[in-house]
Amino acid sequence: MDQAGDSLDRTWLDRIWSALDGDPGLTERVRITGPLGLLPSVYEVGALATASVAAATLAVAELGARRLWTAVPDVEINRLAAAAAFRSEALLRPVGWQAPPIWDPIAGDYQAVDGWIRLHTNYAYHRAAALRALGLEDTDLVEREQVAARVRRFQAQDLEQQVVNAGGCAAALHTVEEWADHPHGTVAGGQSAIRLERRSVSVDRALPKPGVGREPGAGWEAAGGGPLAGIRVLDLTRVIAGPVCTRTLAAWGAEVLRIDPPGFAEVPALLPETTAGKHCAALDLRDDEGRFRFAALVGEADVIVHGLRPGALTGLGFSDQALRRLNPGVCIAAIDAYGWAGPWANRRGFDSLVQFSCGIAAAGGAAAGSDRPVPLPAQALDHATGYLLAAAICRGLTGRYDGLAPANVRGALVGTANLLIGQPVSPSEGAPAEPGPGSAEPDYEALTTQRDTFWGSVTAVPQPGTIRGAKGSWRVSAGPLGRDRPIFTV
Repeated sequence: MDQAGDSLDRTWLDRIWSALDGDPGLTERVRITGPLGLLPSVYEVGALATASVAAATLAVAELGARRLWTAVPDVEINRLAAAAAFRSEALLRPVGWQAPPIWDPIAGDYQAVDGWIRLHTNYAYHRAAALRALGLEDTDLVEREQVAARVRRFQAQDLEQQVVNAGGCAAALHTVEEWADHPHGTVAGGQSAIRLERRSVSVDRALPKPGVGREPGAGWEAAGGGPLAGIRVLDLTRVIAGPVCTRTLAAWGAEVLRIDPPGFAEVPALLPETTAGKHCAALDLRDDEGRFRFAALVGEADVIVHGLRPGALTGLGFSDQALRRLNPGVCIAAIDAYGWAGPWANRRGFDSLVQFSCGIAAAGGAAAGSDRPVPLPAQALDHATGYLLAAAICRGLTGRYDGLAPANVRGALVGTANLLIGQPVSPSEGAPAEPGPGSAEPDYEALTTQRDTFWGSVTAVPQPGTIRGAKGSWRVSAGPLGRDRPIFTV
């Protein structure tokens, strides 16, 4: 084993576990195996993948052990499996059918008068907003070359603001140094990737216990369903980061119910990956009947996870305080792109846009000797934040056994970006920003397994990590949104 690589992974894991207020001795339960040098970048993406998956898996193991009053079992993380998980949406392969493309045809990087800008147009309403800002009609006939010609008329930051004002999503390219002086960057630079807020107050609501009546000291496997069996999760997340969190909880036994507005159109190519393990229902929270049903679900849930912008749920009458009145024992977890304070706290954002804003894409281009932005080799901010959010939720639930009140958990993509920016690869030790000519892709395909979905079979990346040798798995097949009744089944 490469001692330097193992030390790096453990340094990252210890740092993350400390931020989650975890028992430092428990990280000794984690065994890390597999090759180094994965997900090459100017930043330590491979170490982030390994450590964030390890933290989530360890937190699941700790919670499962606490629920059964047993010792925390051993956890094993394979670096190749963690790296593959960070690229799971790109590695998914339909078997005998064709999935739509992940990216809208006009999404991507464009050269403006004074630099680069990225347009995010995967949602129809974001595409329409970007084209409005450019003075183009939103039709299927719009071609990328037309968009590029219009973008070249604008200053990058002026166009960014116009797209945002129109209700869309865009990001002008900054260097790390420019971001540090930016009005939002000066605030967001101090944003943590994850924040776990707890109080020393108990509540009169016990978490469900799997395996009631079993012999004391037996493992959670004997209870059936995994270490999180019986825990109910209300999922109001979209795209990648939030779904990675709730999919991780589902893989280890939690019952996850995803709620979307009626007719909501998620990125279709992602659904076979992001809905694995979940029931999916539709509720209109602007409608009295939908609000009543949602309030009932809140009362039954152990965890609520949402990726809505700050204030969105409050505007619908479901602030944190209102949710606590409905259910004093619920853990409330929220994820945001640009952080929870500063002028961009309410700005729509995605992984690729945050990479553009905070300097990651510029640093990648500089390290690769490219005149274009070079992003990370995976949607690493999304995936890492999703695993960290799952870890924090489990740590928050574990705190219930120590007499602590239900937790508030907050995650931010820009906070995860701060983790990476603070730990660049050493020029003498690090991997290149991009694989060089002739570089072989790691054999991720060897890790994939076949599973059924509503649309047909796929080969896909399994849940990474093992607990006492057992793997997590999804008992509910991926499928369309809104297909199920809005009820918990357990």
